[in-house]
Amino acid sequence: QVQLVESGGGLVQPGGSLRLSCAASGIFFRFYDMGWYRQAPGKQRELVAVIDSSGNTNYADSVEGRFSISRDNGQKTVYLEMNSLKPEDTGVYYCNVKKFNGDYWGEGTLVTVSS
Repeated sequence: QVQLVESGGGLVQPGGSLRLSCAASGIFFRFYDMGWYRQAPGKQRELVAVIDSSGNTNYADSVEGRFSISRDNGQKTVYLEMNSLKPEDTGVYYCNVKKFNGDYWGEGTLVTVSS
């Protein structure tokens, strides 16, 4: 059974930093691409960053240069380092893995960027 558990969200001032973690279980973690998505209030869920099984990364234009995705295959964990946070980064951040039989999501962790 696939489980994804996010942590690390919270309230941060504009310009601040946060590091999100997503612990995975129930999958052969090292073989899967892992993604971070976010959903702002009243908006659709959007892709933030993805890291493939080889460690190649891709980012949304809105976070390029400020966010960094990484993975630890031994710990079965994917991270999202977020710097220079802006109010528009506020939202629930979700971890995602795509398997042959569908998408799996965590419960999400709330990030609020506000002074």
